[in-house]
This record gives sequence, structure tokens and C-alpha cells, in this order.
Amino acid sequence: MYNVNYLEIMNSNKVQIFDTTLRDGEQVPGCKLNTKHKLVIADRLDALGVDIIEAGFPVSSPGDFTSVSEIAKLIKNATVCGLTRAVKKDIEVAAAALKHAIKPRIHTGIGTSDSHIIHKFNTTKEKVIERAIEAVSYAKNFVDDVEFYAEDAGRTSNEYLARVCEEVIKAGATVLNIPDTTGYCLPEEYGAKINYLKANVKGIDNVIISCHCHNDLGLATANSIAGAINGARQIECTINGIGERAGNTALEEVVMILKQHPYLNLQTDIDTKLLYDTSLMVRDNMGMPVQPNKAIVGANAFAHSSGIHQDGVIKNRETYEIINPADVGVTESAIVLTARSGRAALAYRAKKIGYELTKIQLDTAYQTFLKFADRQKEVIDEDLHLIMKKVNKISKIAIA
Repeated sequence: MYNVNYLEIMNSNKVQIFDTTLRDGEQVPGCKLNTKHKLVIADRLDALGVDIIEAGFPVSSPGDFTSVSEIAKLIKNATVCGLTRAVKKDIEVAAAALKHAIKPRIHTGIGTSDSHIIHKFNTTKEKVIERAIEAVSYAKNFVDDVEFYAEDAGRTSNEYLARVCEEVIKAGATVLNIPDTTGYCLPEEYGAKINYLKANVKGIDNVIISCHCHNDLGLATANSIAGAINGARQIECTINGIGERAGNTALEEVVMILKQHPYLNLQTDIDTKLLYDTSLMVRDNMGMPVQPNKAIVGANAFAHSSGIHQDGVIKNRETYEIINPADVGVTESAIVLTARSGRAALAYRAKKIGYELTKIQLDTAYQTFLKFADRQKEVIDEDLHLIMKKVNKISKIAIA
């Protein structure tokens, strides 16, 4: 059996990255992947440096079972995880799918909020604890590494959540997943919940606390970071933030937040230079477009169209960029020419395509440029060549 030193991880500044693109991410309507696509993405996630790949929900369908099984055979570095409900059959099927994994993990759990206990299960708090204990205990018959999720922990009272956590630790859980399933928590609330568990659950220092946050109110990343600051050492996330409803915590966001804020004294093992290419790979394989203004990997994340911003970035990139594009695999910042662009941006882009303008030439070219820019949203290189030809009739352009 593969052994993990959970105490060492909990007491370190390493935050494990648990990627659920292939499980929670695939639950997006219209976002179905076949096994071939899943293997391509899983292989890239392993190269990216994620610590755990949640490969799927094996009992849900024969196709998902096959995908988890094939991923388990493929992955050499990351832990491969299969999701289950607190149901013996689910756990048996997940164990069978994971049998070839070098580092297998079963991820089992049950809802713990009043809403789930009353309306979803029509049961009692004591019965839920019994089911949780039984599920973790049964999973331990197949693997050493068992993660327990307390679904809707975000809306579960801290006192009851602590009771559940304490019991599943006794049953053998190695990781405690504290999901904000509905994306309801504020960062202060979610961070305080993790802090409460750290202070009130016996044995908590011997397991890893995990954050699994949804983005219904746009707070998934903030909540995950708050959780890590308060002692969680695993963040569950997806590439591009895809996932159920409004999505999950975006992997690229939490990784770069931790990288750009070294005073937090938290770090990951992610190769950030692969982030942009991985984003494109997931986008293309899943058929899920990435919004242009998406943090870190959106088309406009390092694009500048305002004249004031462009002038600042051209003089010193850090004036308006807190991340070096190269750090996430983007070749360079983009200076986008629009009617809001200034002379500095025009000169910069003109030089890129071979025109070195004098100040007089630039002043003349800029007036022609503005006429182009007023007619269309963006002035591209082909337009710049036309502008230079027009200006050349008045003042000779020096072509580099």
C-alpha cells in the first residue's frame, strides 16, 4: 500500500491541489467527455503537478468506470481518486476501478446540513453520523487513503460538523473535505469554520482539511484561500473554474494567488508555465469557452486597450500587471489598438510590424489611426499597414 505522511503535510506550508475537472467539471450541461479525452486531460494534469486527480464517479455509469480505471493505469505521479456516496456498492465499484492506481483514494461522504438531513435523506443527525462512520470504515478495507466529504458543510452548524469530523477520523478518514456546496459562505465565515474545526476536533492535526468551494456568489476562490489561511492544506478545484451551476474554484486562480502572495507562506507544486496551455486544452476538449475577462487564462487577462494603461505597461510591465505573462505560459502582454489607445501604443505596435516612426510621423499617423479606430472595434496589423501607406504620401516612413 502507498503511505502518505498526512501529519507532515498538515504541518507544512504545502497546499495540495486536488483537481476535479474530470468529475465535478464534467457535470456541466453539454460538457460530456469520452475516455479518450479524459486520458488526454488526466495526463496533462499529472504533468501540471496536481497532487490528486478526481477521475470520476465510477458507479454512475460503465463509461465512467472505464475512464477511472484507465486513468488509474495511466497516472504515475498524482493520487487517483474516485467519488462515491456513503453506499457500500459505490465504494466496492470505486475500489475496483482504482485497483491499478499507484496511489488510490476513495472519496466518500454524505450531506450534513439540516436541509440535506431533513429533506434529502428524511433521517436524523445520529443516523447520518452512523452512515458516515460505516462508509469510511468500509472504504478502509480497500485503500489506506480515504477522503470524507460533509456535503453542504457550508450550511452545517459548526458544532454538528465537528462531531461528524471527529467520528470519521476515528473511523480512519485521512482527509476531511469541508464543501461550501452551494457557494453560500462569505470568506470570513468559511475561514472561521475551518478554524473552528482545527480548534475543536480531536485528531484533526493528523488529517488533511480540504476546501471544496462553489462559485454561486462568485466567492469560490476567496473562500478556498480563506480556508487555506486558516489551516486547510488541500484545495479542490477545476481548470477554468468549470463545474456545477456557476462552477468551482478555479485552479489557476488559487495557484497564482498563493504564488503572488509569498507572505502567506503557502505554496503548491504546480508548474504554472503550463496553466495557459492546459486551459486551452480543457476548453477545446470539453467544448466550454473561456470568458475573455477570466482571471489568469482569459484572452484579455494580459491585454491592454486604454491609452493610459498601454503607456504604463510599455514603460514598465509591472505598472498594470501583477503577474508576468510568461509565468503562466502566455508569450507576452497584448497591446490592443482601439479608439482609446494613445500614441505610445500606436508606435509600439507599428514597430512590431516593421515601422520606426519619428515624432512627426507618429503625430500624422495617429490622426489617420483614429479615423480607422472610430469605424471598427479594433485596429489589427493589416489595418496598420494601410495606415502607414496613407501616411507615407505625406511623410516618408522609415521601415525597420
